[in-house]
Order: sequence, then structure tokens, then C-alpha cells
Amino acid sequence: MKKILVVDDSALMRRVLCDIIDSDERFHVEDRATNGLEAFDLLSRKTYDAVVLDVNMPKMGGIELLRELQKFKISARVMMASTATSEGAKVTLDALELGAVDFIHKPVSAGDCRGADFKEHLLKTLAVVSDSAVGMPVQRAAKPFRREPAAVPVTKPEAPARVSTGVTGKKLVAIASSTGGPKALQSVIPRLPKDLQAPVLLVQHMPKGFTASLAERLNSLSEITVREAAEGDVLENGCVYLSMGGSHLTVAVNAAGRYVIHYTDEPPREGVRPCANYMYESLGDSRFDEIVCVVMTGMGADGTQGISNLKNNKKIHVIAQEQSTCVVYGMPKSIVTAGLADQIVPLEQIAQAITAKVGGK
Repeated sequence: MKKILVVDDSALMRRVLCDIIDSDERFHVEDRATNGLEAFDLLSRKTYDAVVLDVNMPKMGGIELLRELQKFKISARVMMASTATSEGAKVTLDALELGAVDFIHKPVSAGDCRGADFKEHLLKTLAVVSDSAVGMPVQRAAKPFRREPAAVPVTKPEAPARVSTGVTGKKLVAIASSTGGPKALQSVIPRLPKDLQAPVLLVQHMPKGFTASLAERLNSLSEITVREAAEGDVLENGCVYLSMGGSHLTVAVNAAGRYVIHYTDEPPREGVRPCANYMYESLGDSRFDEIVCVVMTGMGADGTQGISNLKNNKKIHVIAQEQSTCVVYGMPKSIVTAGLADQIVPLEQIAQAITAKVGGK
């Protein structure tokens, strides 16, 4: 049975969260804390399989606790409990950059937390977090390439040396990521050259309200342009189109014969929306000469079926993130097990592998 630490300043919310966690035979709430200071004391002396951490608390909040854990090199698998406000989304990204593994959208009302949907989501996420890799290296602060820096400073990775590839033809890059993705993407997207000779589609499993903040943060760290994709956006080389949360991103052709972003509202697939399988399958009858599919850290198997179906119709090149650099080795493992991976690449080398395939001046 896995030992869990719950950190929340609301006595009612603590009780609700603890009741949900203890209702599952896989977990046991070992300790409770009312703020970050109490949690830091516990984490300094004891080891837990996972920590459920509130954001706003007196004396020491969740972000401050993560900074202290980082400062004193105390490893912990942390799941944040965050609201879906704009500010909540920014704070959640801060937390992920500071080492939190994943987050749940926590309703403001403790009563709403008693619903079956929230209970299922909490327990599912907690299971992934408690099994995740811990102690992943943290990149230190440096000034971003351009625009305003993020609320939590993050290193802008140095761009790799330009690769002379002689690449020809119309290419597209399609990336899928989930748990651990927001932080991992900061080691990939900022390393792509601004003149990348292909558009980049990106499906990151996040709820509505969080993807806009993620796109803004990646854009602030990158030479290449990153935006949350809008319906009808025309695909252009040197631009990353991040799928908005809550809708499935696909590619369609407009009246002028240009490839554009198109959202659909089918039910969740693989338990998620957006689902990368829809993105990959929508490219089956496209006129791209080659599609570079990249599958990164995340739970489950999203991307495998879509890439398998796409392979029947198009020339593709599949890059899977190497296991030791994944927070959760689920989606890339599924790709490798299915025999679909052309390359298995460590996180720090994914951007270079993409550039080598599609070209960048």
C-alpha cells in the first residue's frame, strides 16, 4: 500500500481528499499537513510514495515548498491540486517547472470534490504520480531568448549546431506528450530553429484553460513561434501549433487548398481530450511528403493507434523518447513495443533529431 502525504490548509478539503485516497486499497494517507512548513518538516524526515499539494496556504504555499525541496535536494513525487483560473494555470506551470509531476483541477467547493468524476481523476492521476520517475534533473534559471521571462525563470536550452541535411519535400512534425510533458517540452521546443522547414503540431494532455498559458511560456523561451492553435489557423513552416485543452486537434484543407487547424468535439479517446490519435489519423490523406511523429513522456498509449494507422497511408518517421529521460514511460513504451519507433532518442536530443529530418537553416 502506497503512503501518501496530503497538504492543504482547509480542514474540510483535507478530509475529502483523504477520504477519497483511503477509499482505494492501493493508497493510505500516512500524514496530513496544513501548510508548506509542516510538509517540509515531514518530507525532511520521512519518505512518501506521493504528495498531494495545495497551492495557496498560509506560512508557506505549494510553490515555496517546491523551491525549498529543490534547494535542499529533497526528492518527492508531487501532485498539485490547482484551480482552472488563468492565474491557477500559470501557477500550475510554475509548479511543474519546479518538479511537480502532474496536477489535478480541484473544484473550489469541497462538496464538488465528492463527485465520481473528480474521484476517478484524482485516483488515476495519483497512481501515475506515485509510479513516476523521481529526481529528474532541474534546469537552472537563465534569461529567455526574447519577450518577457516566465514567472518562474527557466533555462533556455542552447540551440544545437545547425545540421546540414539536404532535406527536400514538404514535411510536417506532429508531437504527442502527456505526464511530464510541460517541463520536457522546454527541452525540445526552444531548441528548434525559427526557420524550421516544417509546421509543428503539438498535442499535450491538459484541460481547457491551461494550454494557452503553456503556449505563452514556450513562446517566451523559444526562437520558433509557439501559439495555442485556433480554428482555421493556416499551417506555416517555423510555427508550433499547440492544441487547446478540451478539444481534439485535426488537420483539414480550406477553400484555398491550404492545410488548416480544425477542432472536433468527439468524446475523449484513450481517456483524454485532446487525443493525439485523432491528430495523426487526420493526416492520412494529406499531401505531405513525410510526417515526423514524436511521442514523448506520458501515461497510457495515446499516439500508437493513430501512428499505426497513419503508417498505412503515408511515409512517416517515428521518434520515441528514451526511457530514462521520461517522467512516465507509457506512451513512448507503447510505440516501441508496437515496433513503430525509427529512433529512440534522449530528451535533450529530440529537437536535433527533428531538425535533421525536416531541415532548418
